[in-house]
Formats: sequence, C-alpha cells, structure tokens
Amino acid sequence: MAKPLHILAKPGDIAPRVVASGDPARVKQLSTLLEDARLVNENRGFLVYTGKWRGVDVTVATHGIGAPSAAIVFEELIMLGAKLIVRFGTCGGFLKEMRVGDFVIATGASYVPGGTLNTYTRGDCLVAVPDYEVLKSLVEKAEERGLRYFLGPVISSDNFYAGVDFLNEWIKRGMIAVDMEAATLMVLSRIRGVKAGAAFVVSDVIGEVYAKMATAEELREAVDKASRAVLDAVVSVKI
Repeated sequence: MAKPLHILAKPGDIAPRVVASGDPARVKQLSTLLEDARLVNENRGFLVYTGKWRGVDVTVATHGIGAPSAAIVFEELIMLGAKLIVRFGTCGGFLKEMRVGDFVIATGASYVPGGTLNTYTRGDCLVAVPDYEVLKSLVEKAEERGLRYFLGPVISSDNFYAGVDFLNEWIKRGMIAVDMEAATLMVLSRIRGVKAGAAFVVSDVIGEVYAKMATAEELREAVDKASRAVLDAVVSVKI
C-alpha cells in the first residue's frame, strides 16, 4: 500500500467516518463541534482533526481547492482508514428560489472529461453518484434539523472563473449548483470501494455570480446548522 505523503497522521489517527471541506476555516469550525477533538495533521495546510460526534469517532479534514488537491487528500484518507467520506463545502446555487445559506444535497455530479478524473477513468465516463445510504441519511437528517434544502445534481468545475455563460449551459442541462470537488470524490469512492456523498451551503446564487460570494464568517451560522445534519448523517450510516 502506498504511504501518505501529505496527510502525515499516524495509524489510528483517522476515523472510518470523515467529513471533508476545502476551506481550513470551515474545518476548524467543524472541529469545535466534536468532543475531544485533536489536531492530527497540519502539514501542507491540510488541517485534519479527529474527535467524537454522539460518541462515534469522526475525522474532519481539509481537502483544498479543486480536483488535484482533493484527490490527493481523499486517497490518503482512504490509505489511513477512511471508509466513508462526505464532502461538505460551499456551492454556487443555480435556482432562482435559492438563497445564500440554503443547504444543497447532491444526487450526482457532472464533470467535464479530462484533468484529474481522466487519469482514473482513461477517457471513459464513470458514474459520479453518492452512495445511496449516505444520500438517504443526508436527506433524513436535513429534514430532522429543519434545514431548507434542495436535492439534485451538481456540476463540478475545475475552473472557478469559468463565467456565467459556462454555468448557464449546465443550468440548461438540469444542474442545480456548481462546486469543484464532488465529482472527484464520487468517482474515486467507486474505484476505491468506500462510501461517499456531498452536501453544500449556498455561498452565492446565479444572477449574482461573482458579484459577491459569502465569506466563511458570513456563512458561519448556516454552516453550523448544516454541519450538525452532516455529522448526524455520517454517524448514522453503517460501514
């Protein structure tokens, strides 16, 4: 088995259940919700904490921005014992009725062929969908927590500044939001045989795209509420 070169945690430091986010600030926020949280990696800025949620071991990890960074972290978390990974990040919302702070649960993730995923699929199109039990649990816990949520497919784009014209094409194809890493996790999880899912807090909405994206501090309250639903879901799924 390959040895992790970026997540320099020791055997046993990574829990079987992981919540991963791109922003270190969000991972720090998540860590404050865990009981007995301890920092197990800060190498390369990939902050990783392990603690307990409702008595169950959970790791919260930073995966950085984009497919290449995320794939490295997902691979190494799996090397270190992860059996279930939920990406919990932010997204740009596509539906007019969406508001900043809303919760989105991905039923799948489209992606443009090439780049990091092409190195896994060799040009083939591999289905990028969450594990059903993970998806079901995310929906159930969002409802139990009373979150305003939207359910549907997203587009994972490697280009943050692709522009509104690019996004409009994916809106026409039925996508409800845009992120950068969900497709990578879903494809990789199928190949590696682990469970995965993705959920987001809306940071901006199409029509206002790039005019203003909410900061981590501005999203703190929404993230706090959504985090609890995600953590509930993660500890409810059998692995």
